[in-house]
Amino acid sequence: MAIDWTPIIKKYKGKWVALESDEITVLAAANSAVEALKEARNKGYESPILTKVPTKVVSYIGNGLSL
Repeated sequence: MAIDWTPIIKKYKGKWVALESDEITVLAAANSAVEALKEARNKGYESPILTKVPTKVVSYIGNGLSL
């Protein structure tokens, strides 16, 4: 099932975010992965999902393989 990250992208554009295992709930956001992880751990989450939110959304079609 696809996850709509539109609200996350709009709010946290260019930031590192620490996500709950549901991949939607933002636990922390910061300018670096280290800061986001530290903030999430301070809230009691040992292993959040870390990702960098893109600054712009681009479409991608295909797998990059040549036949």
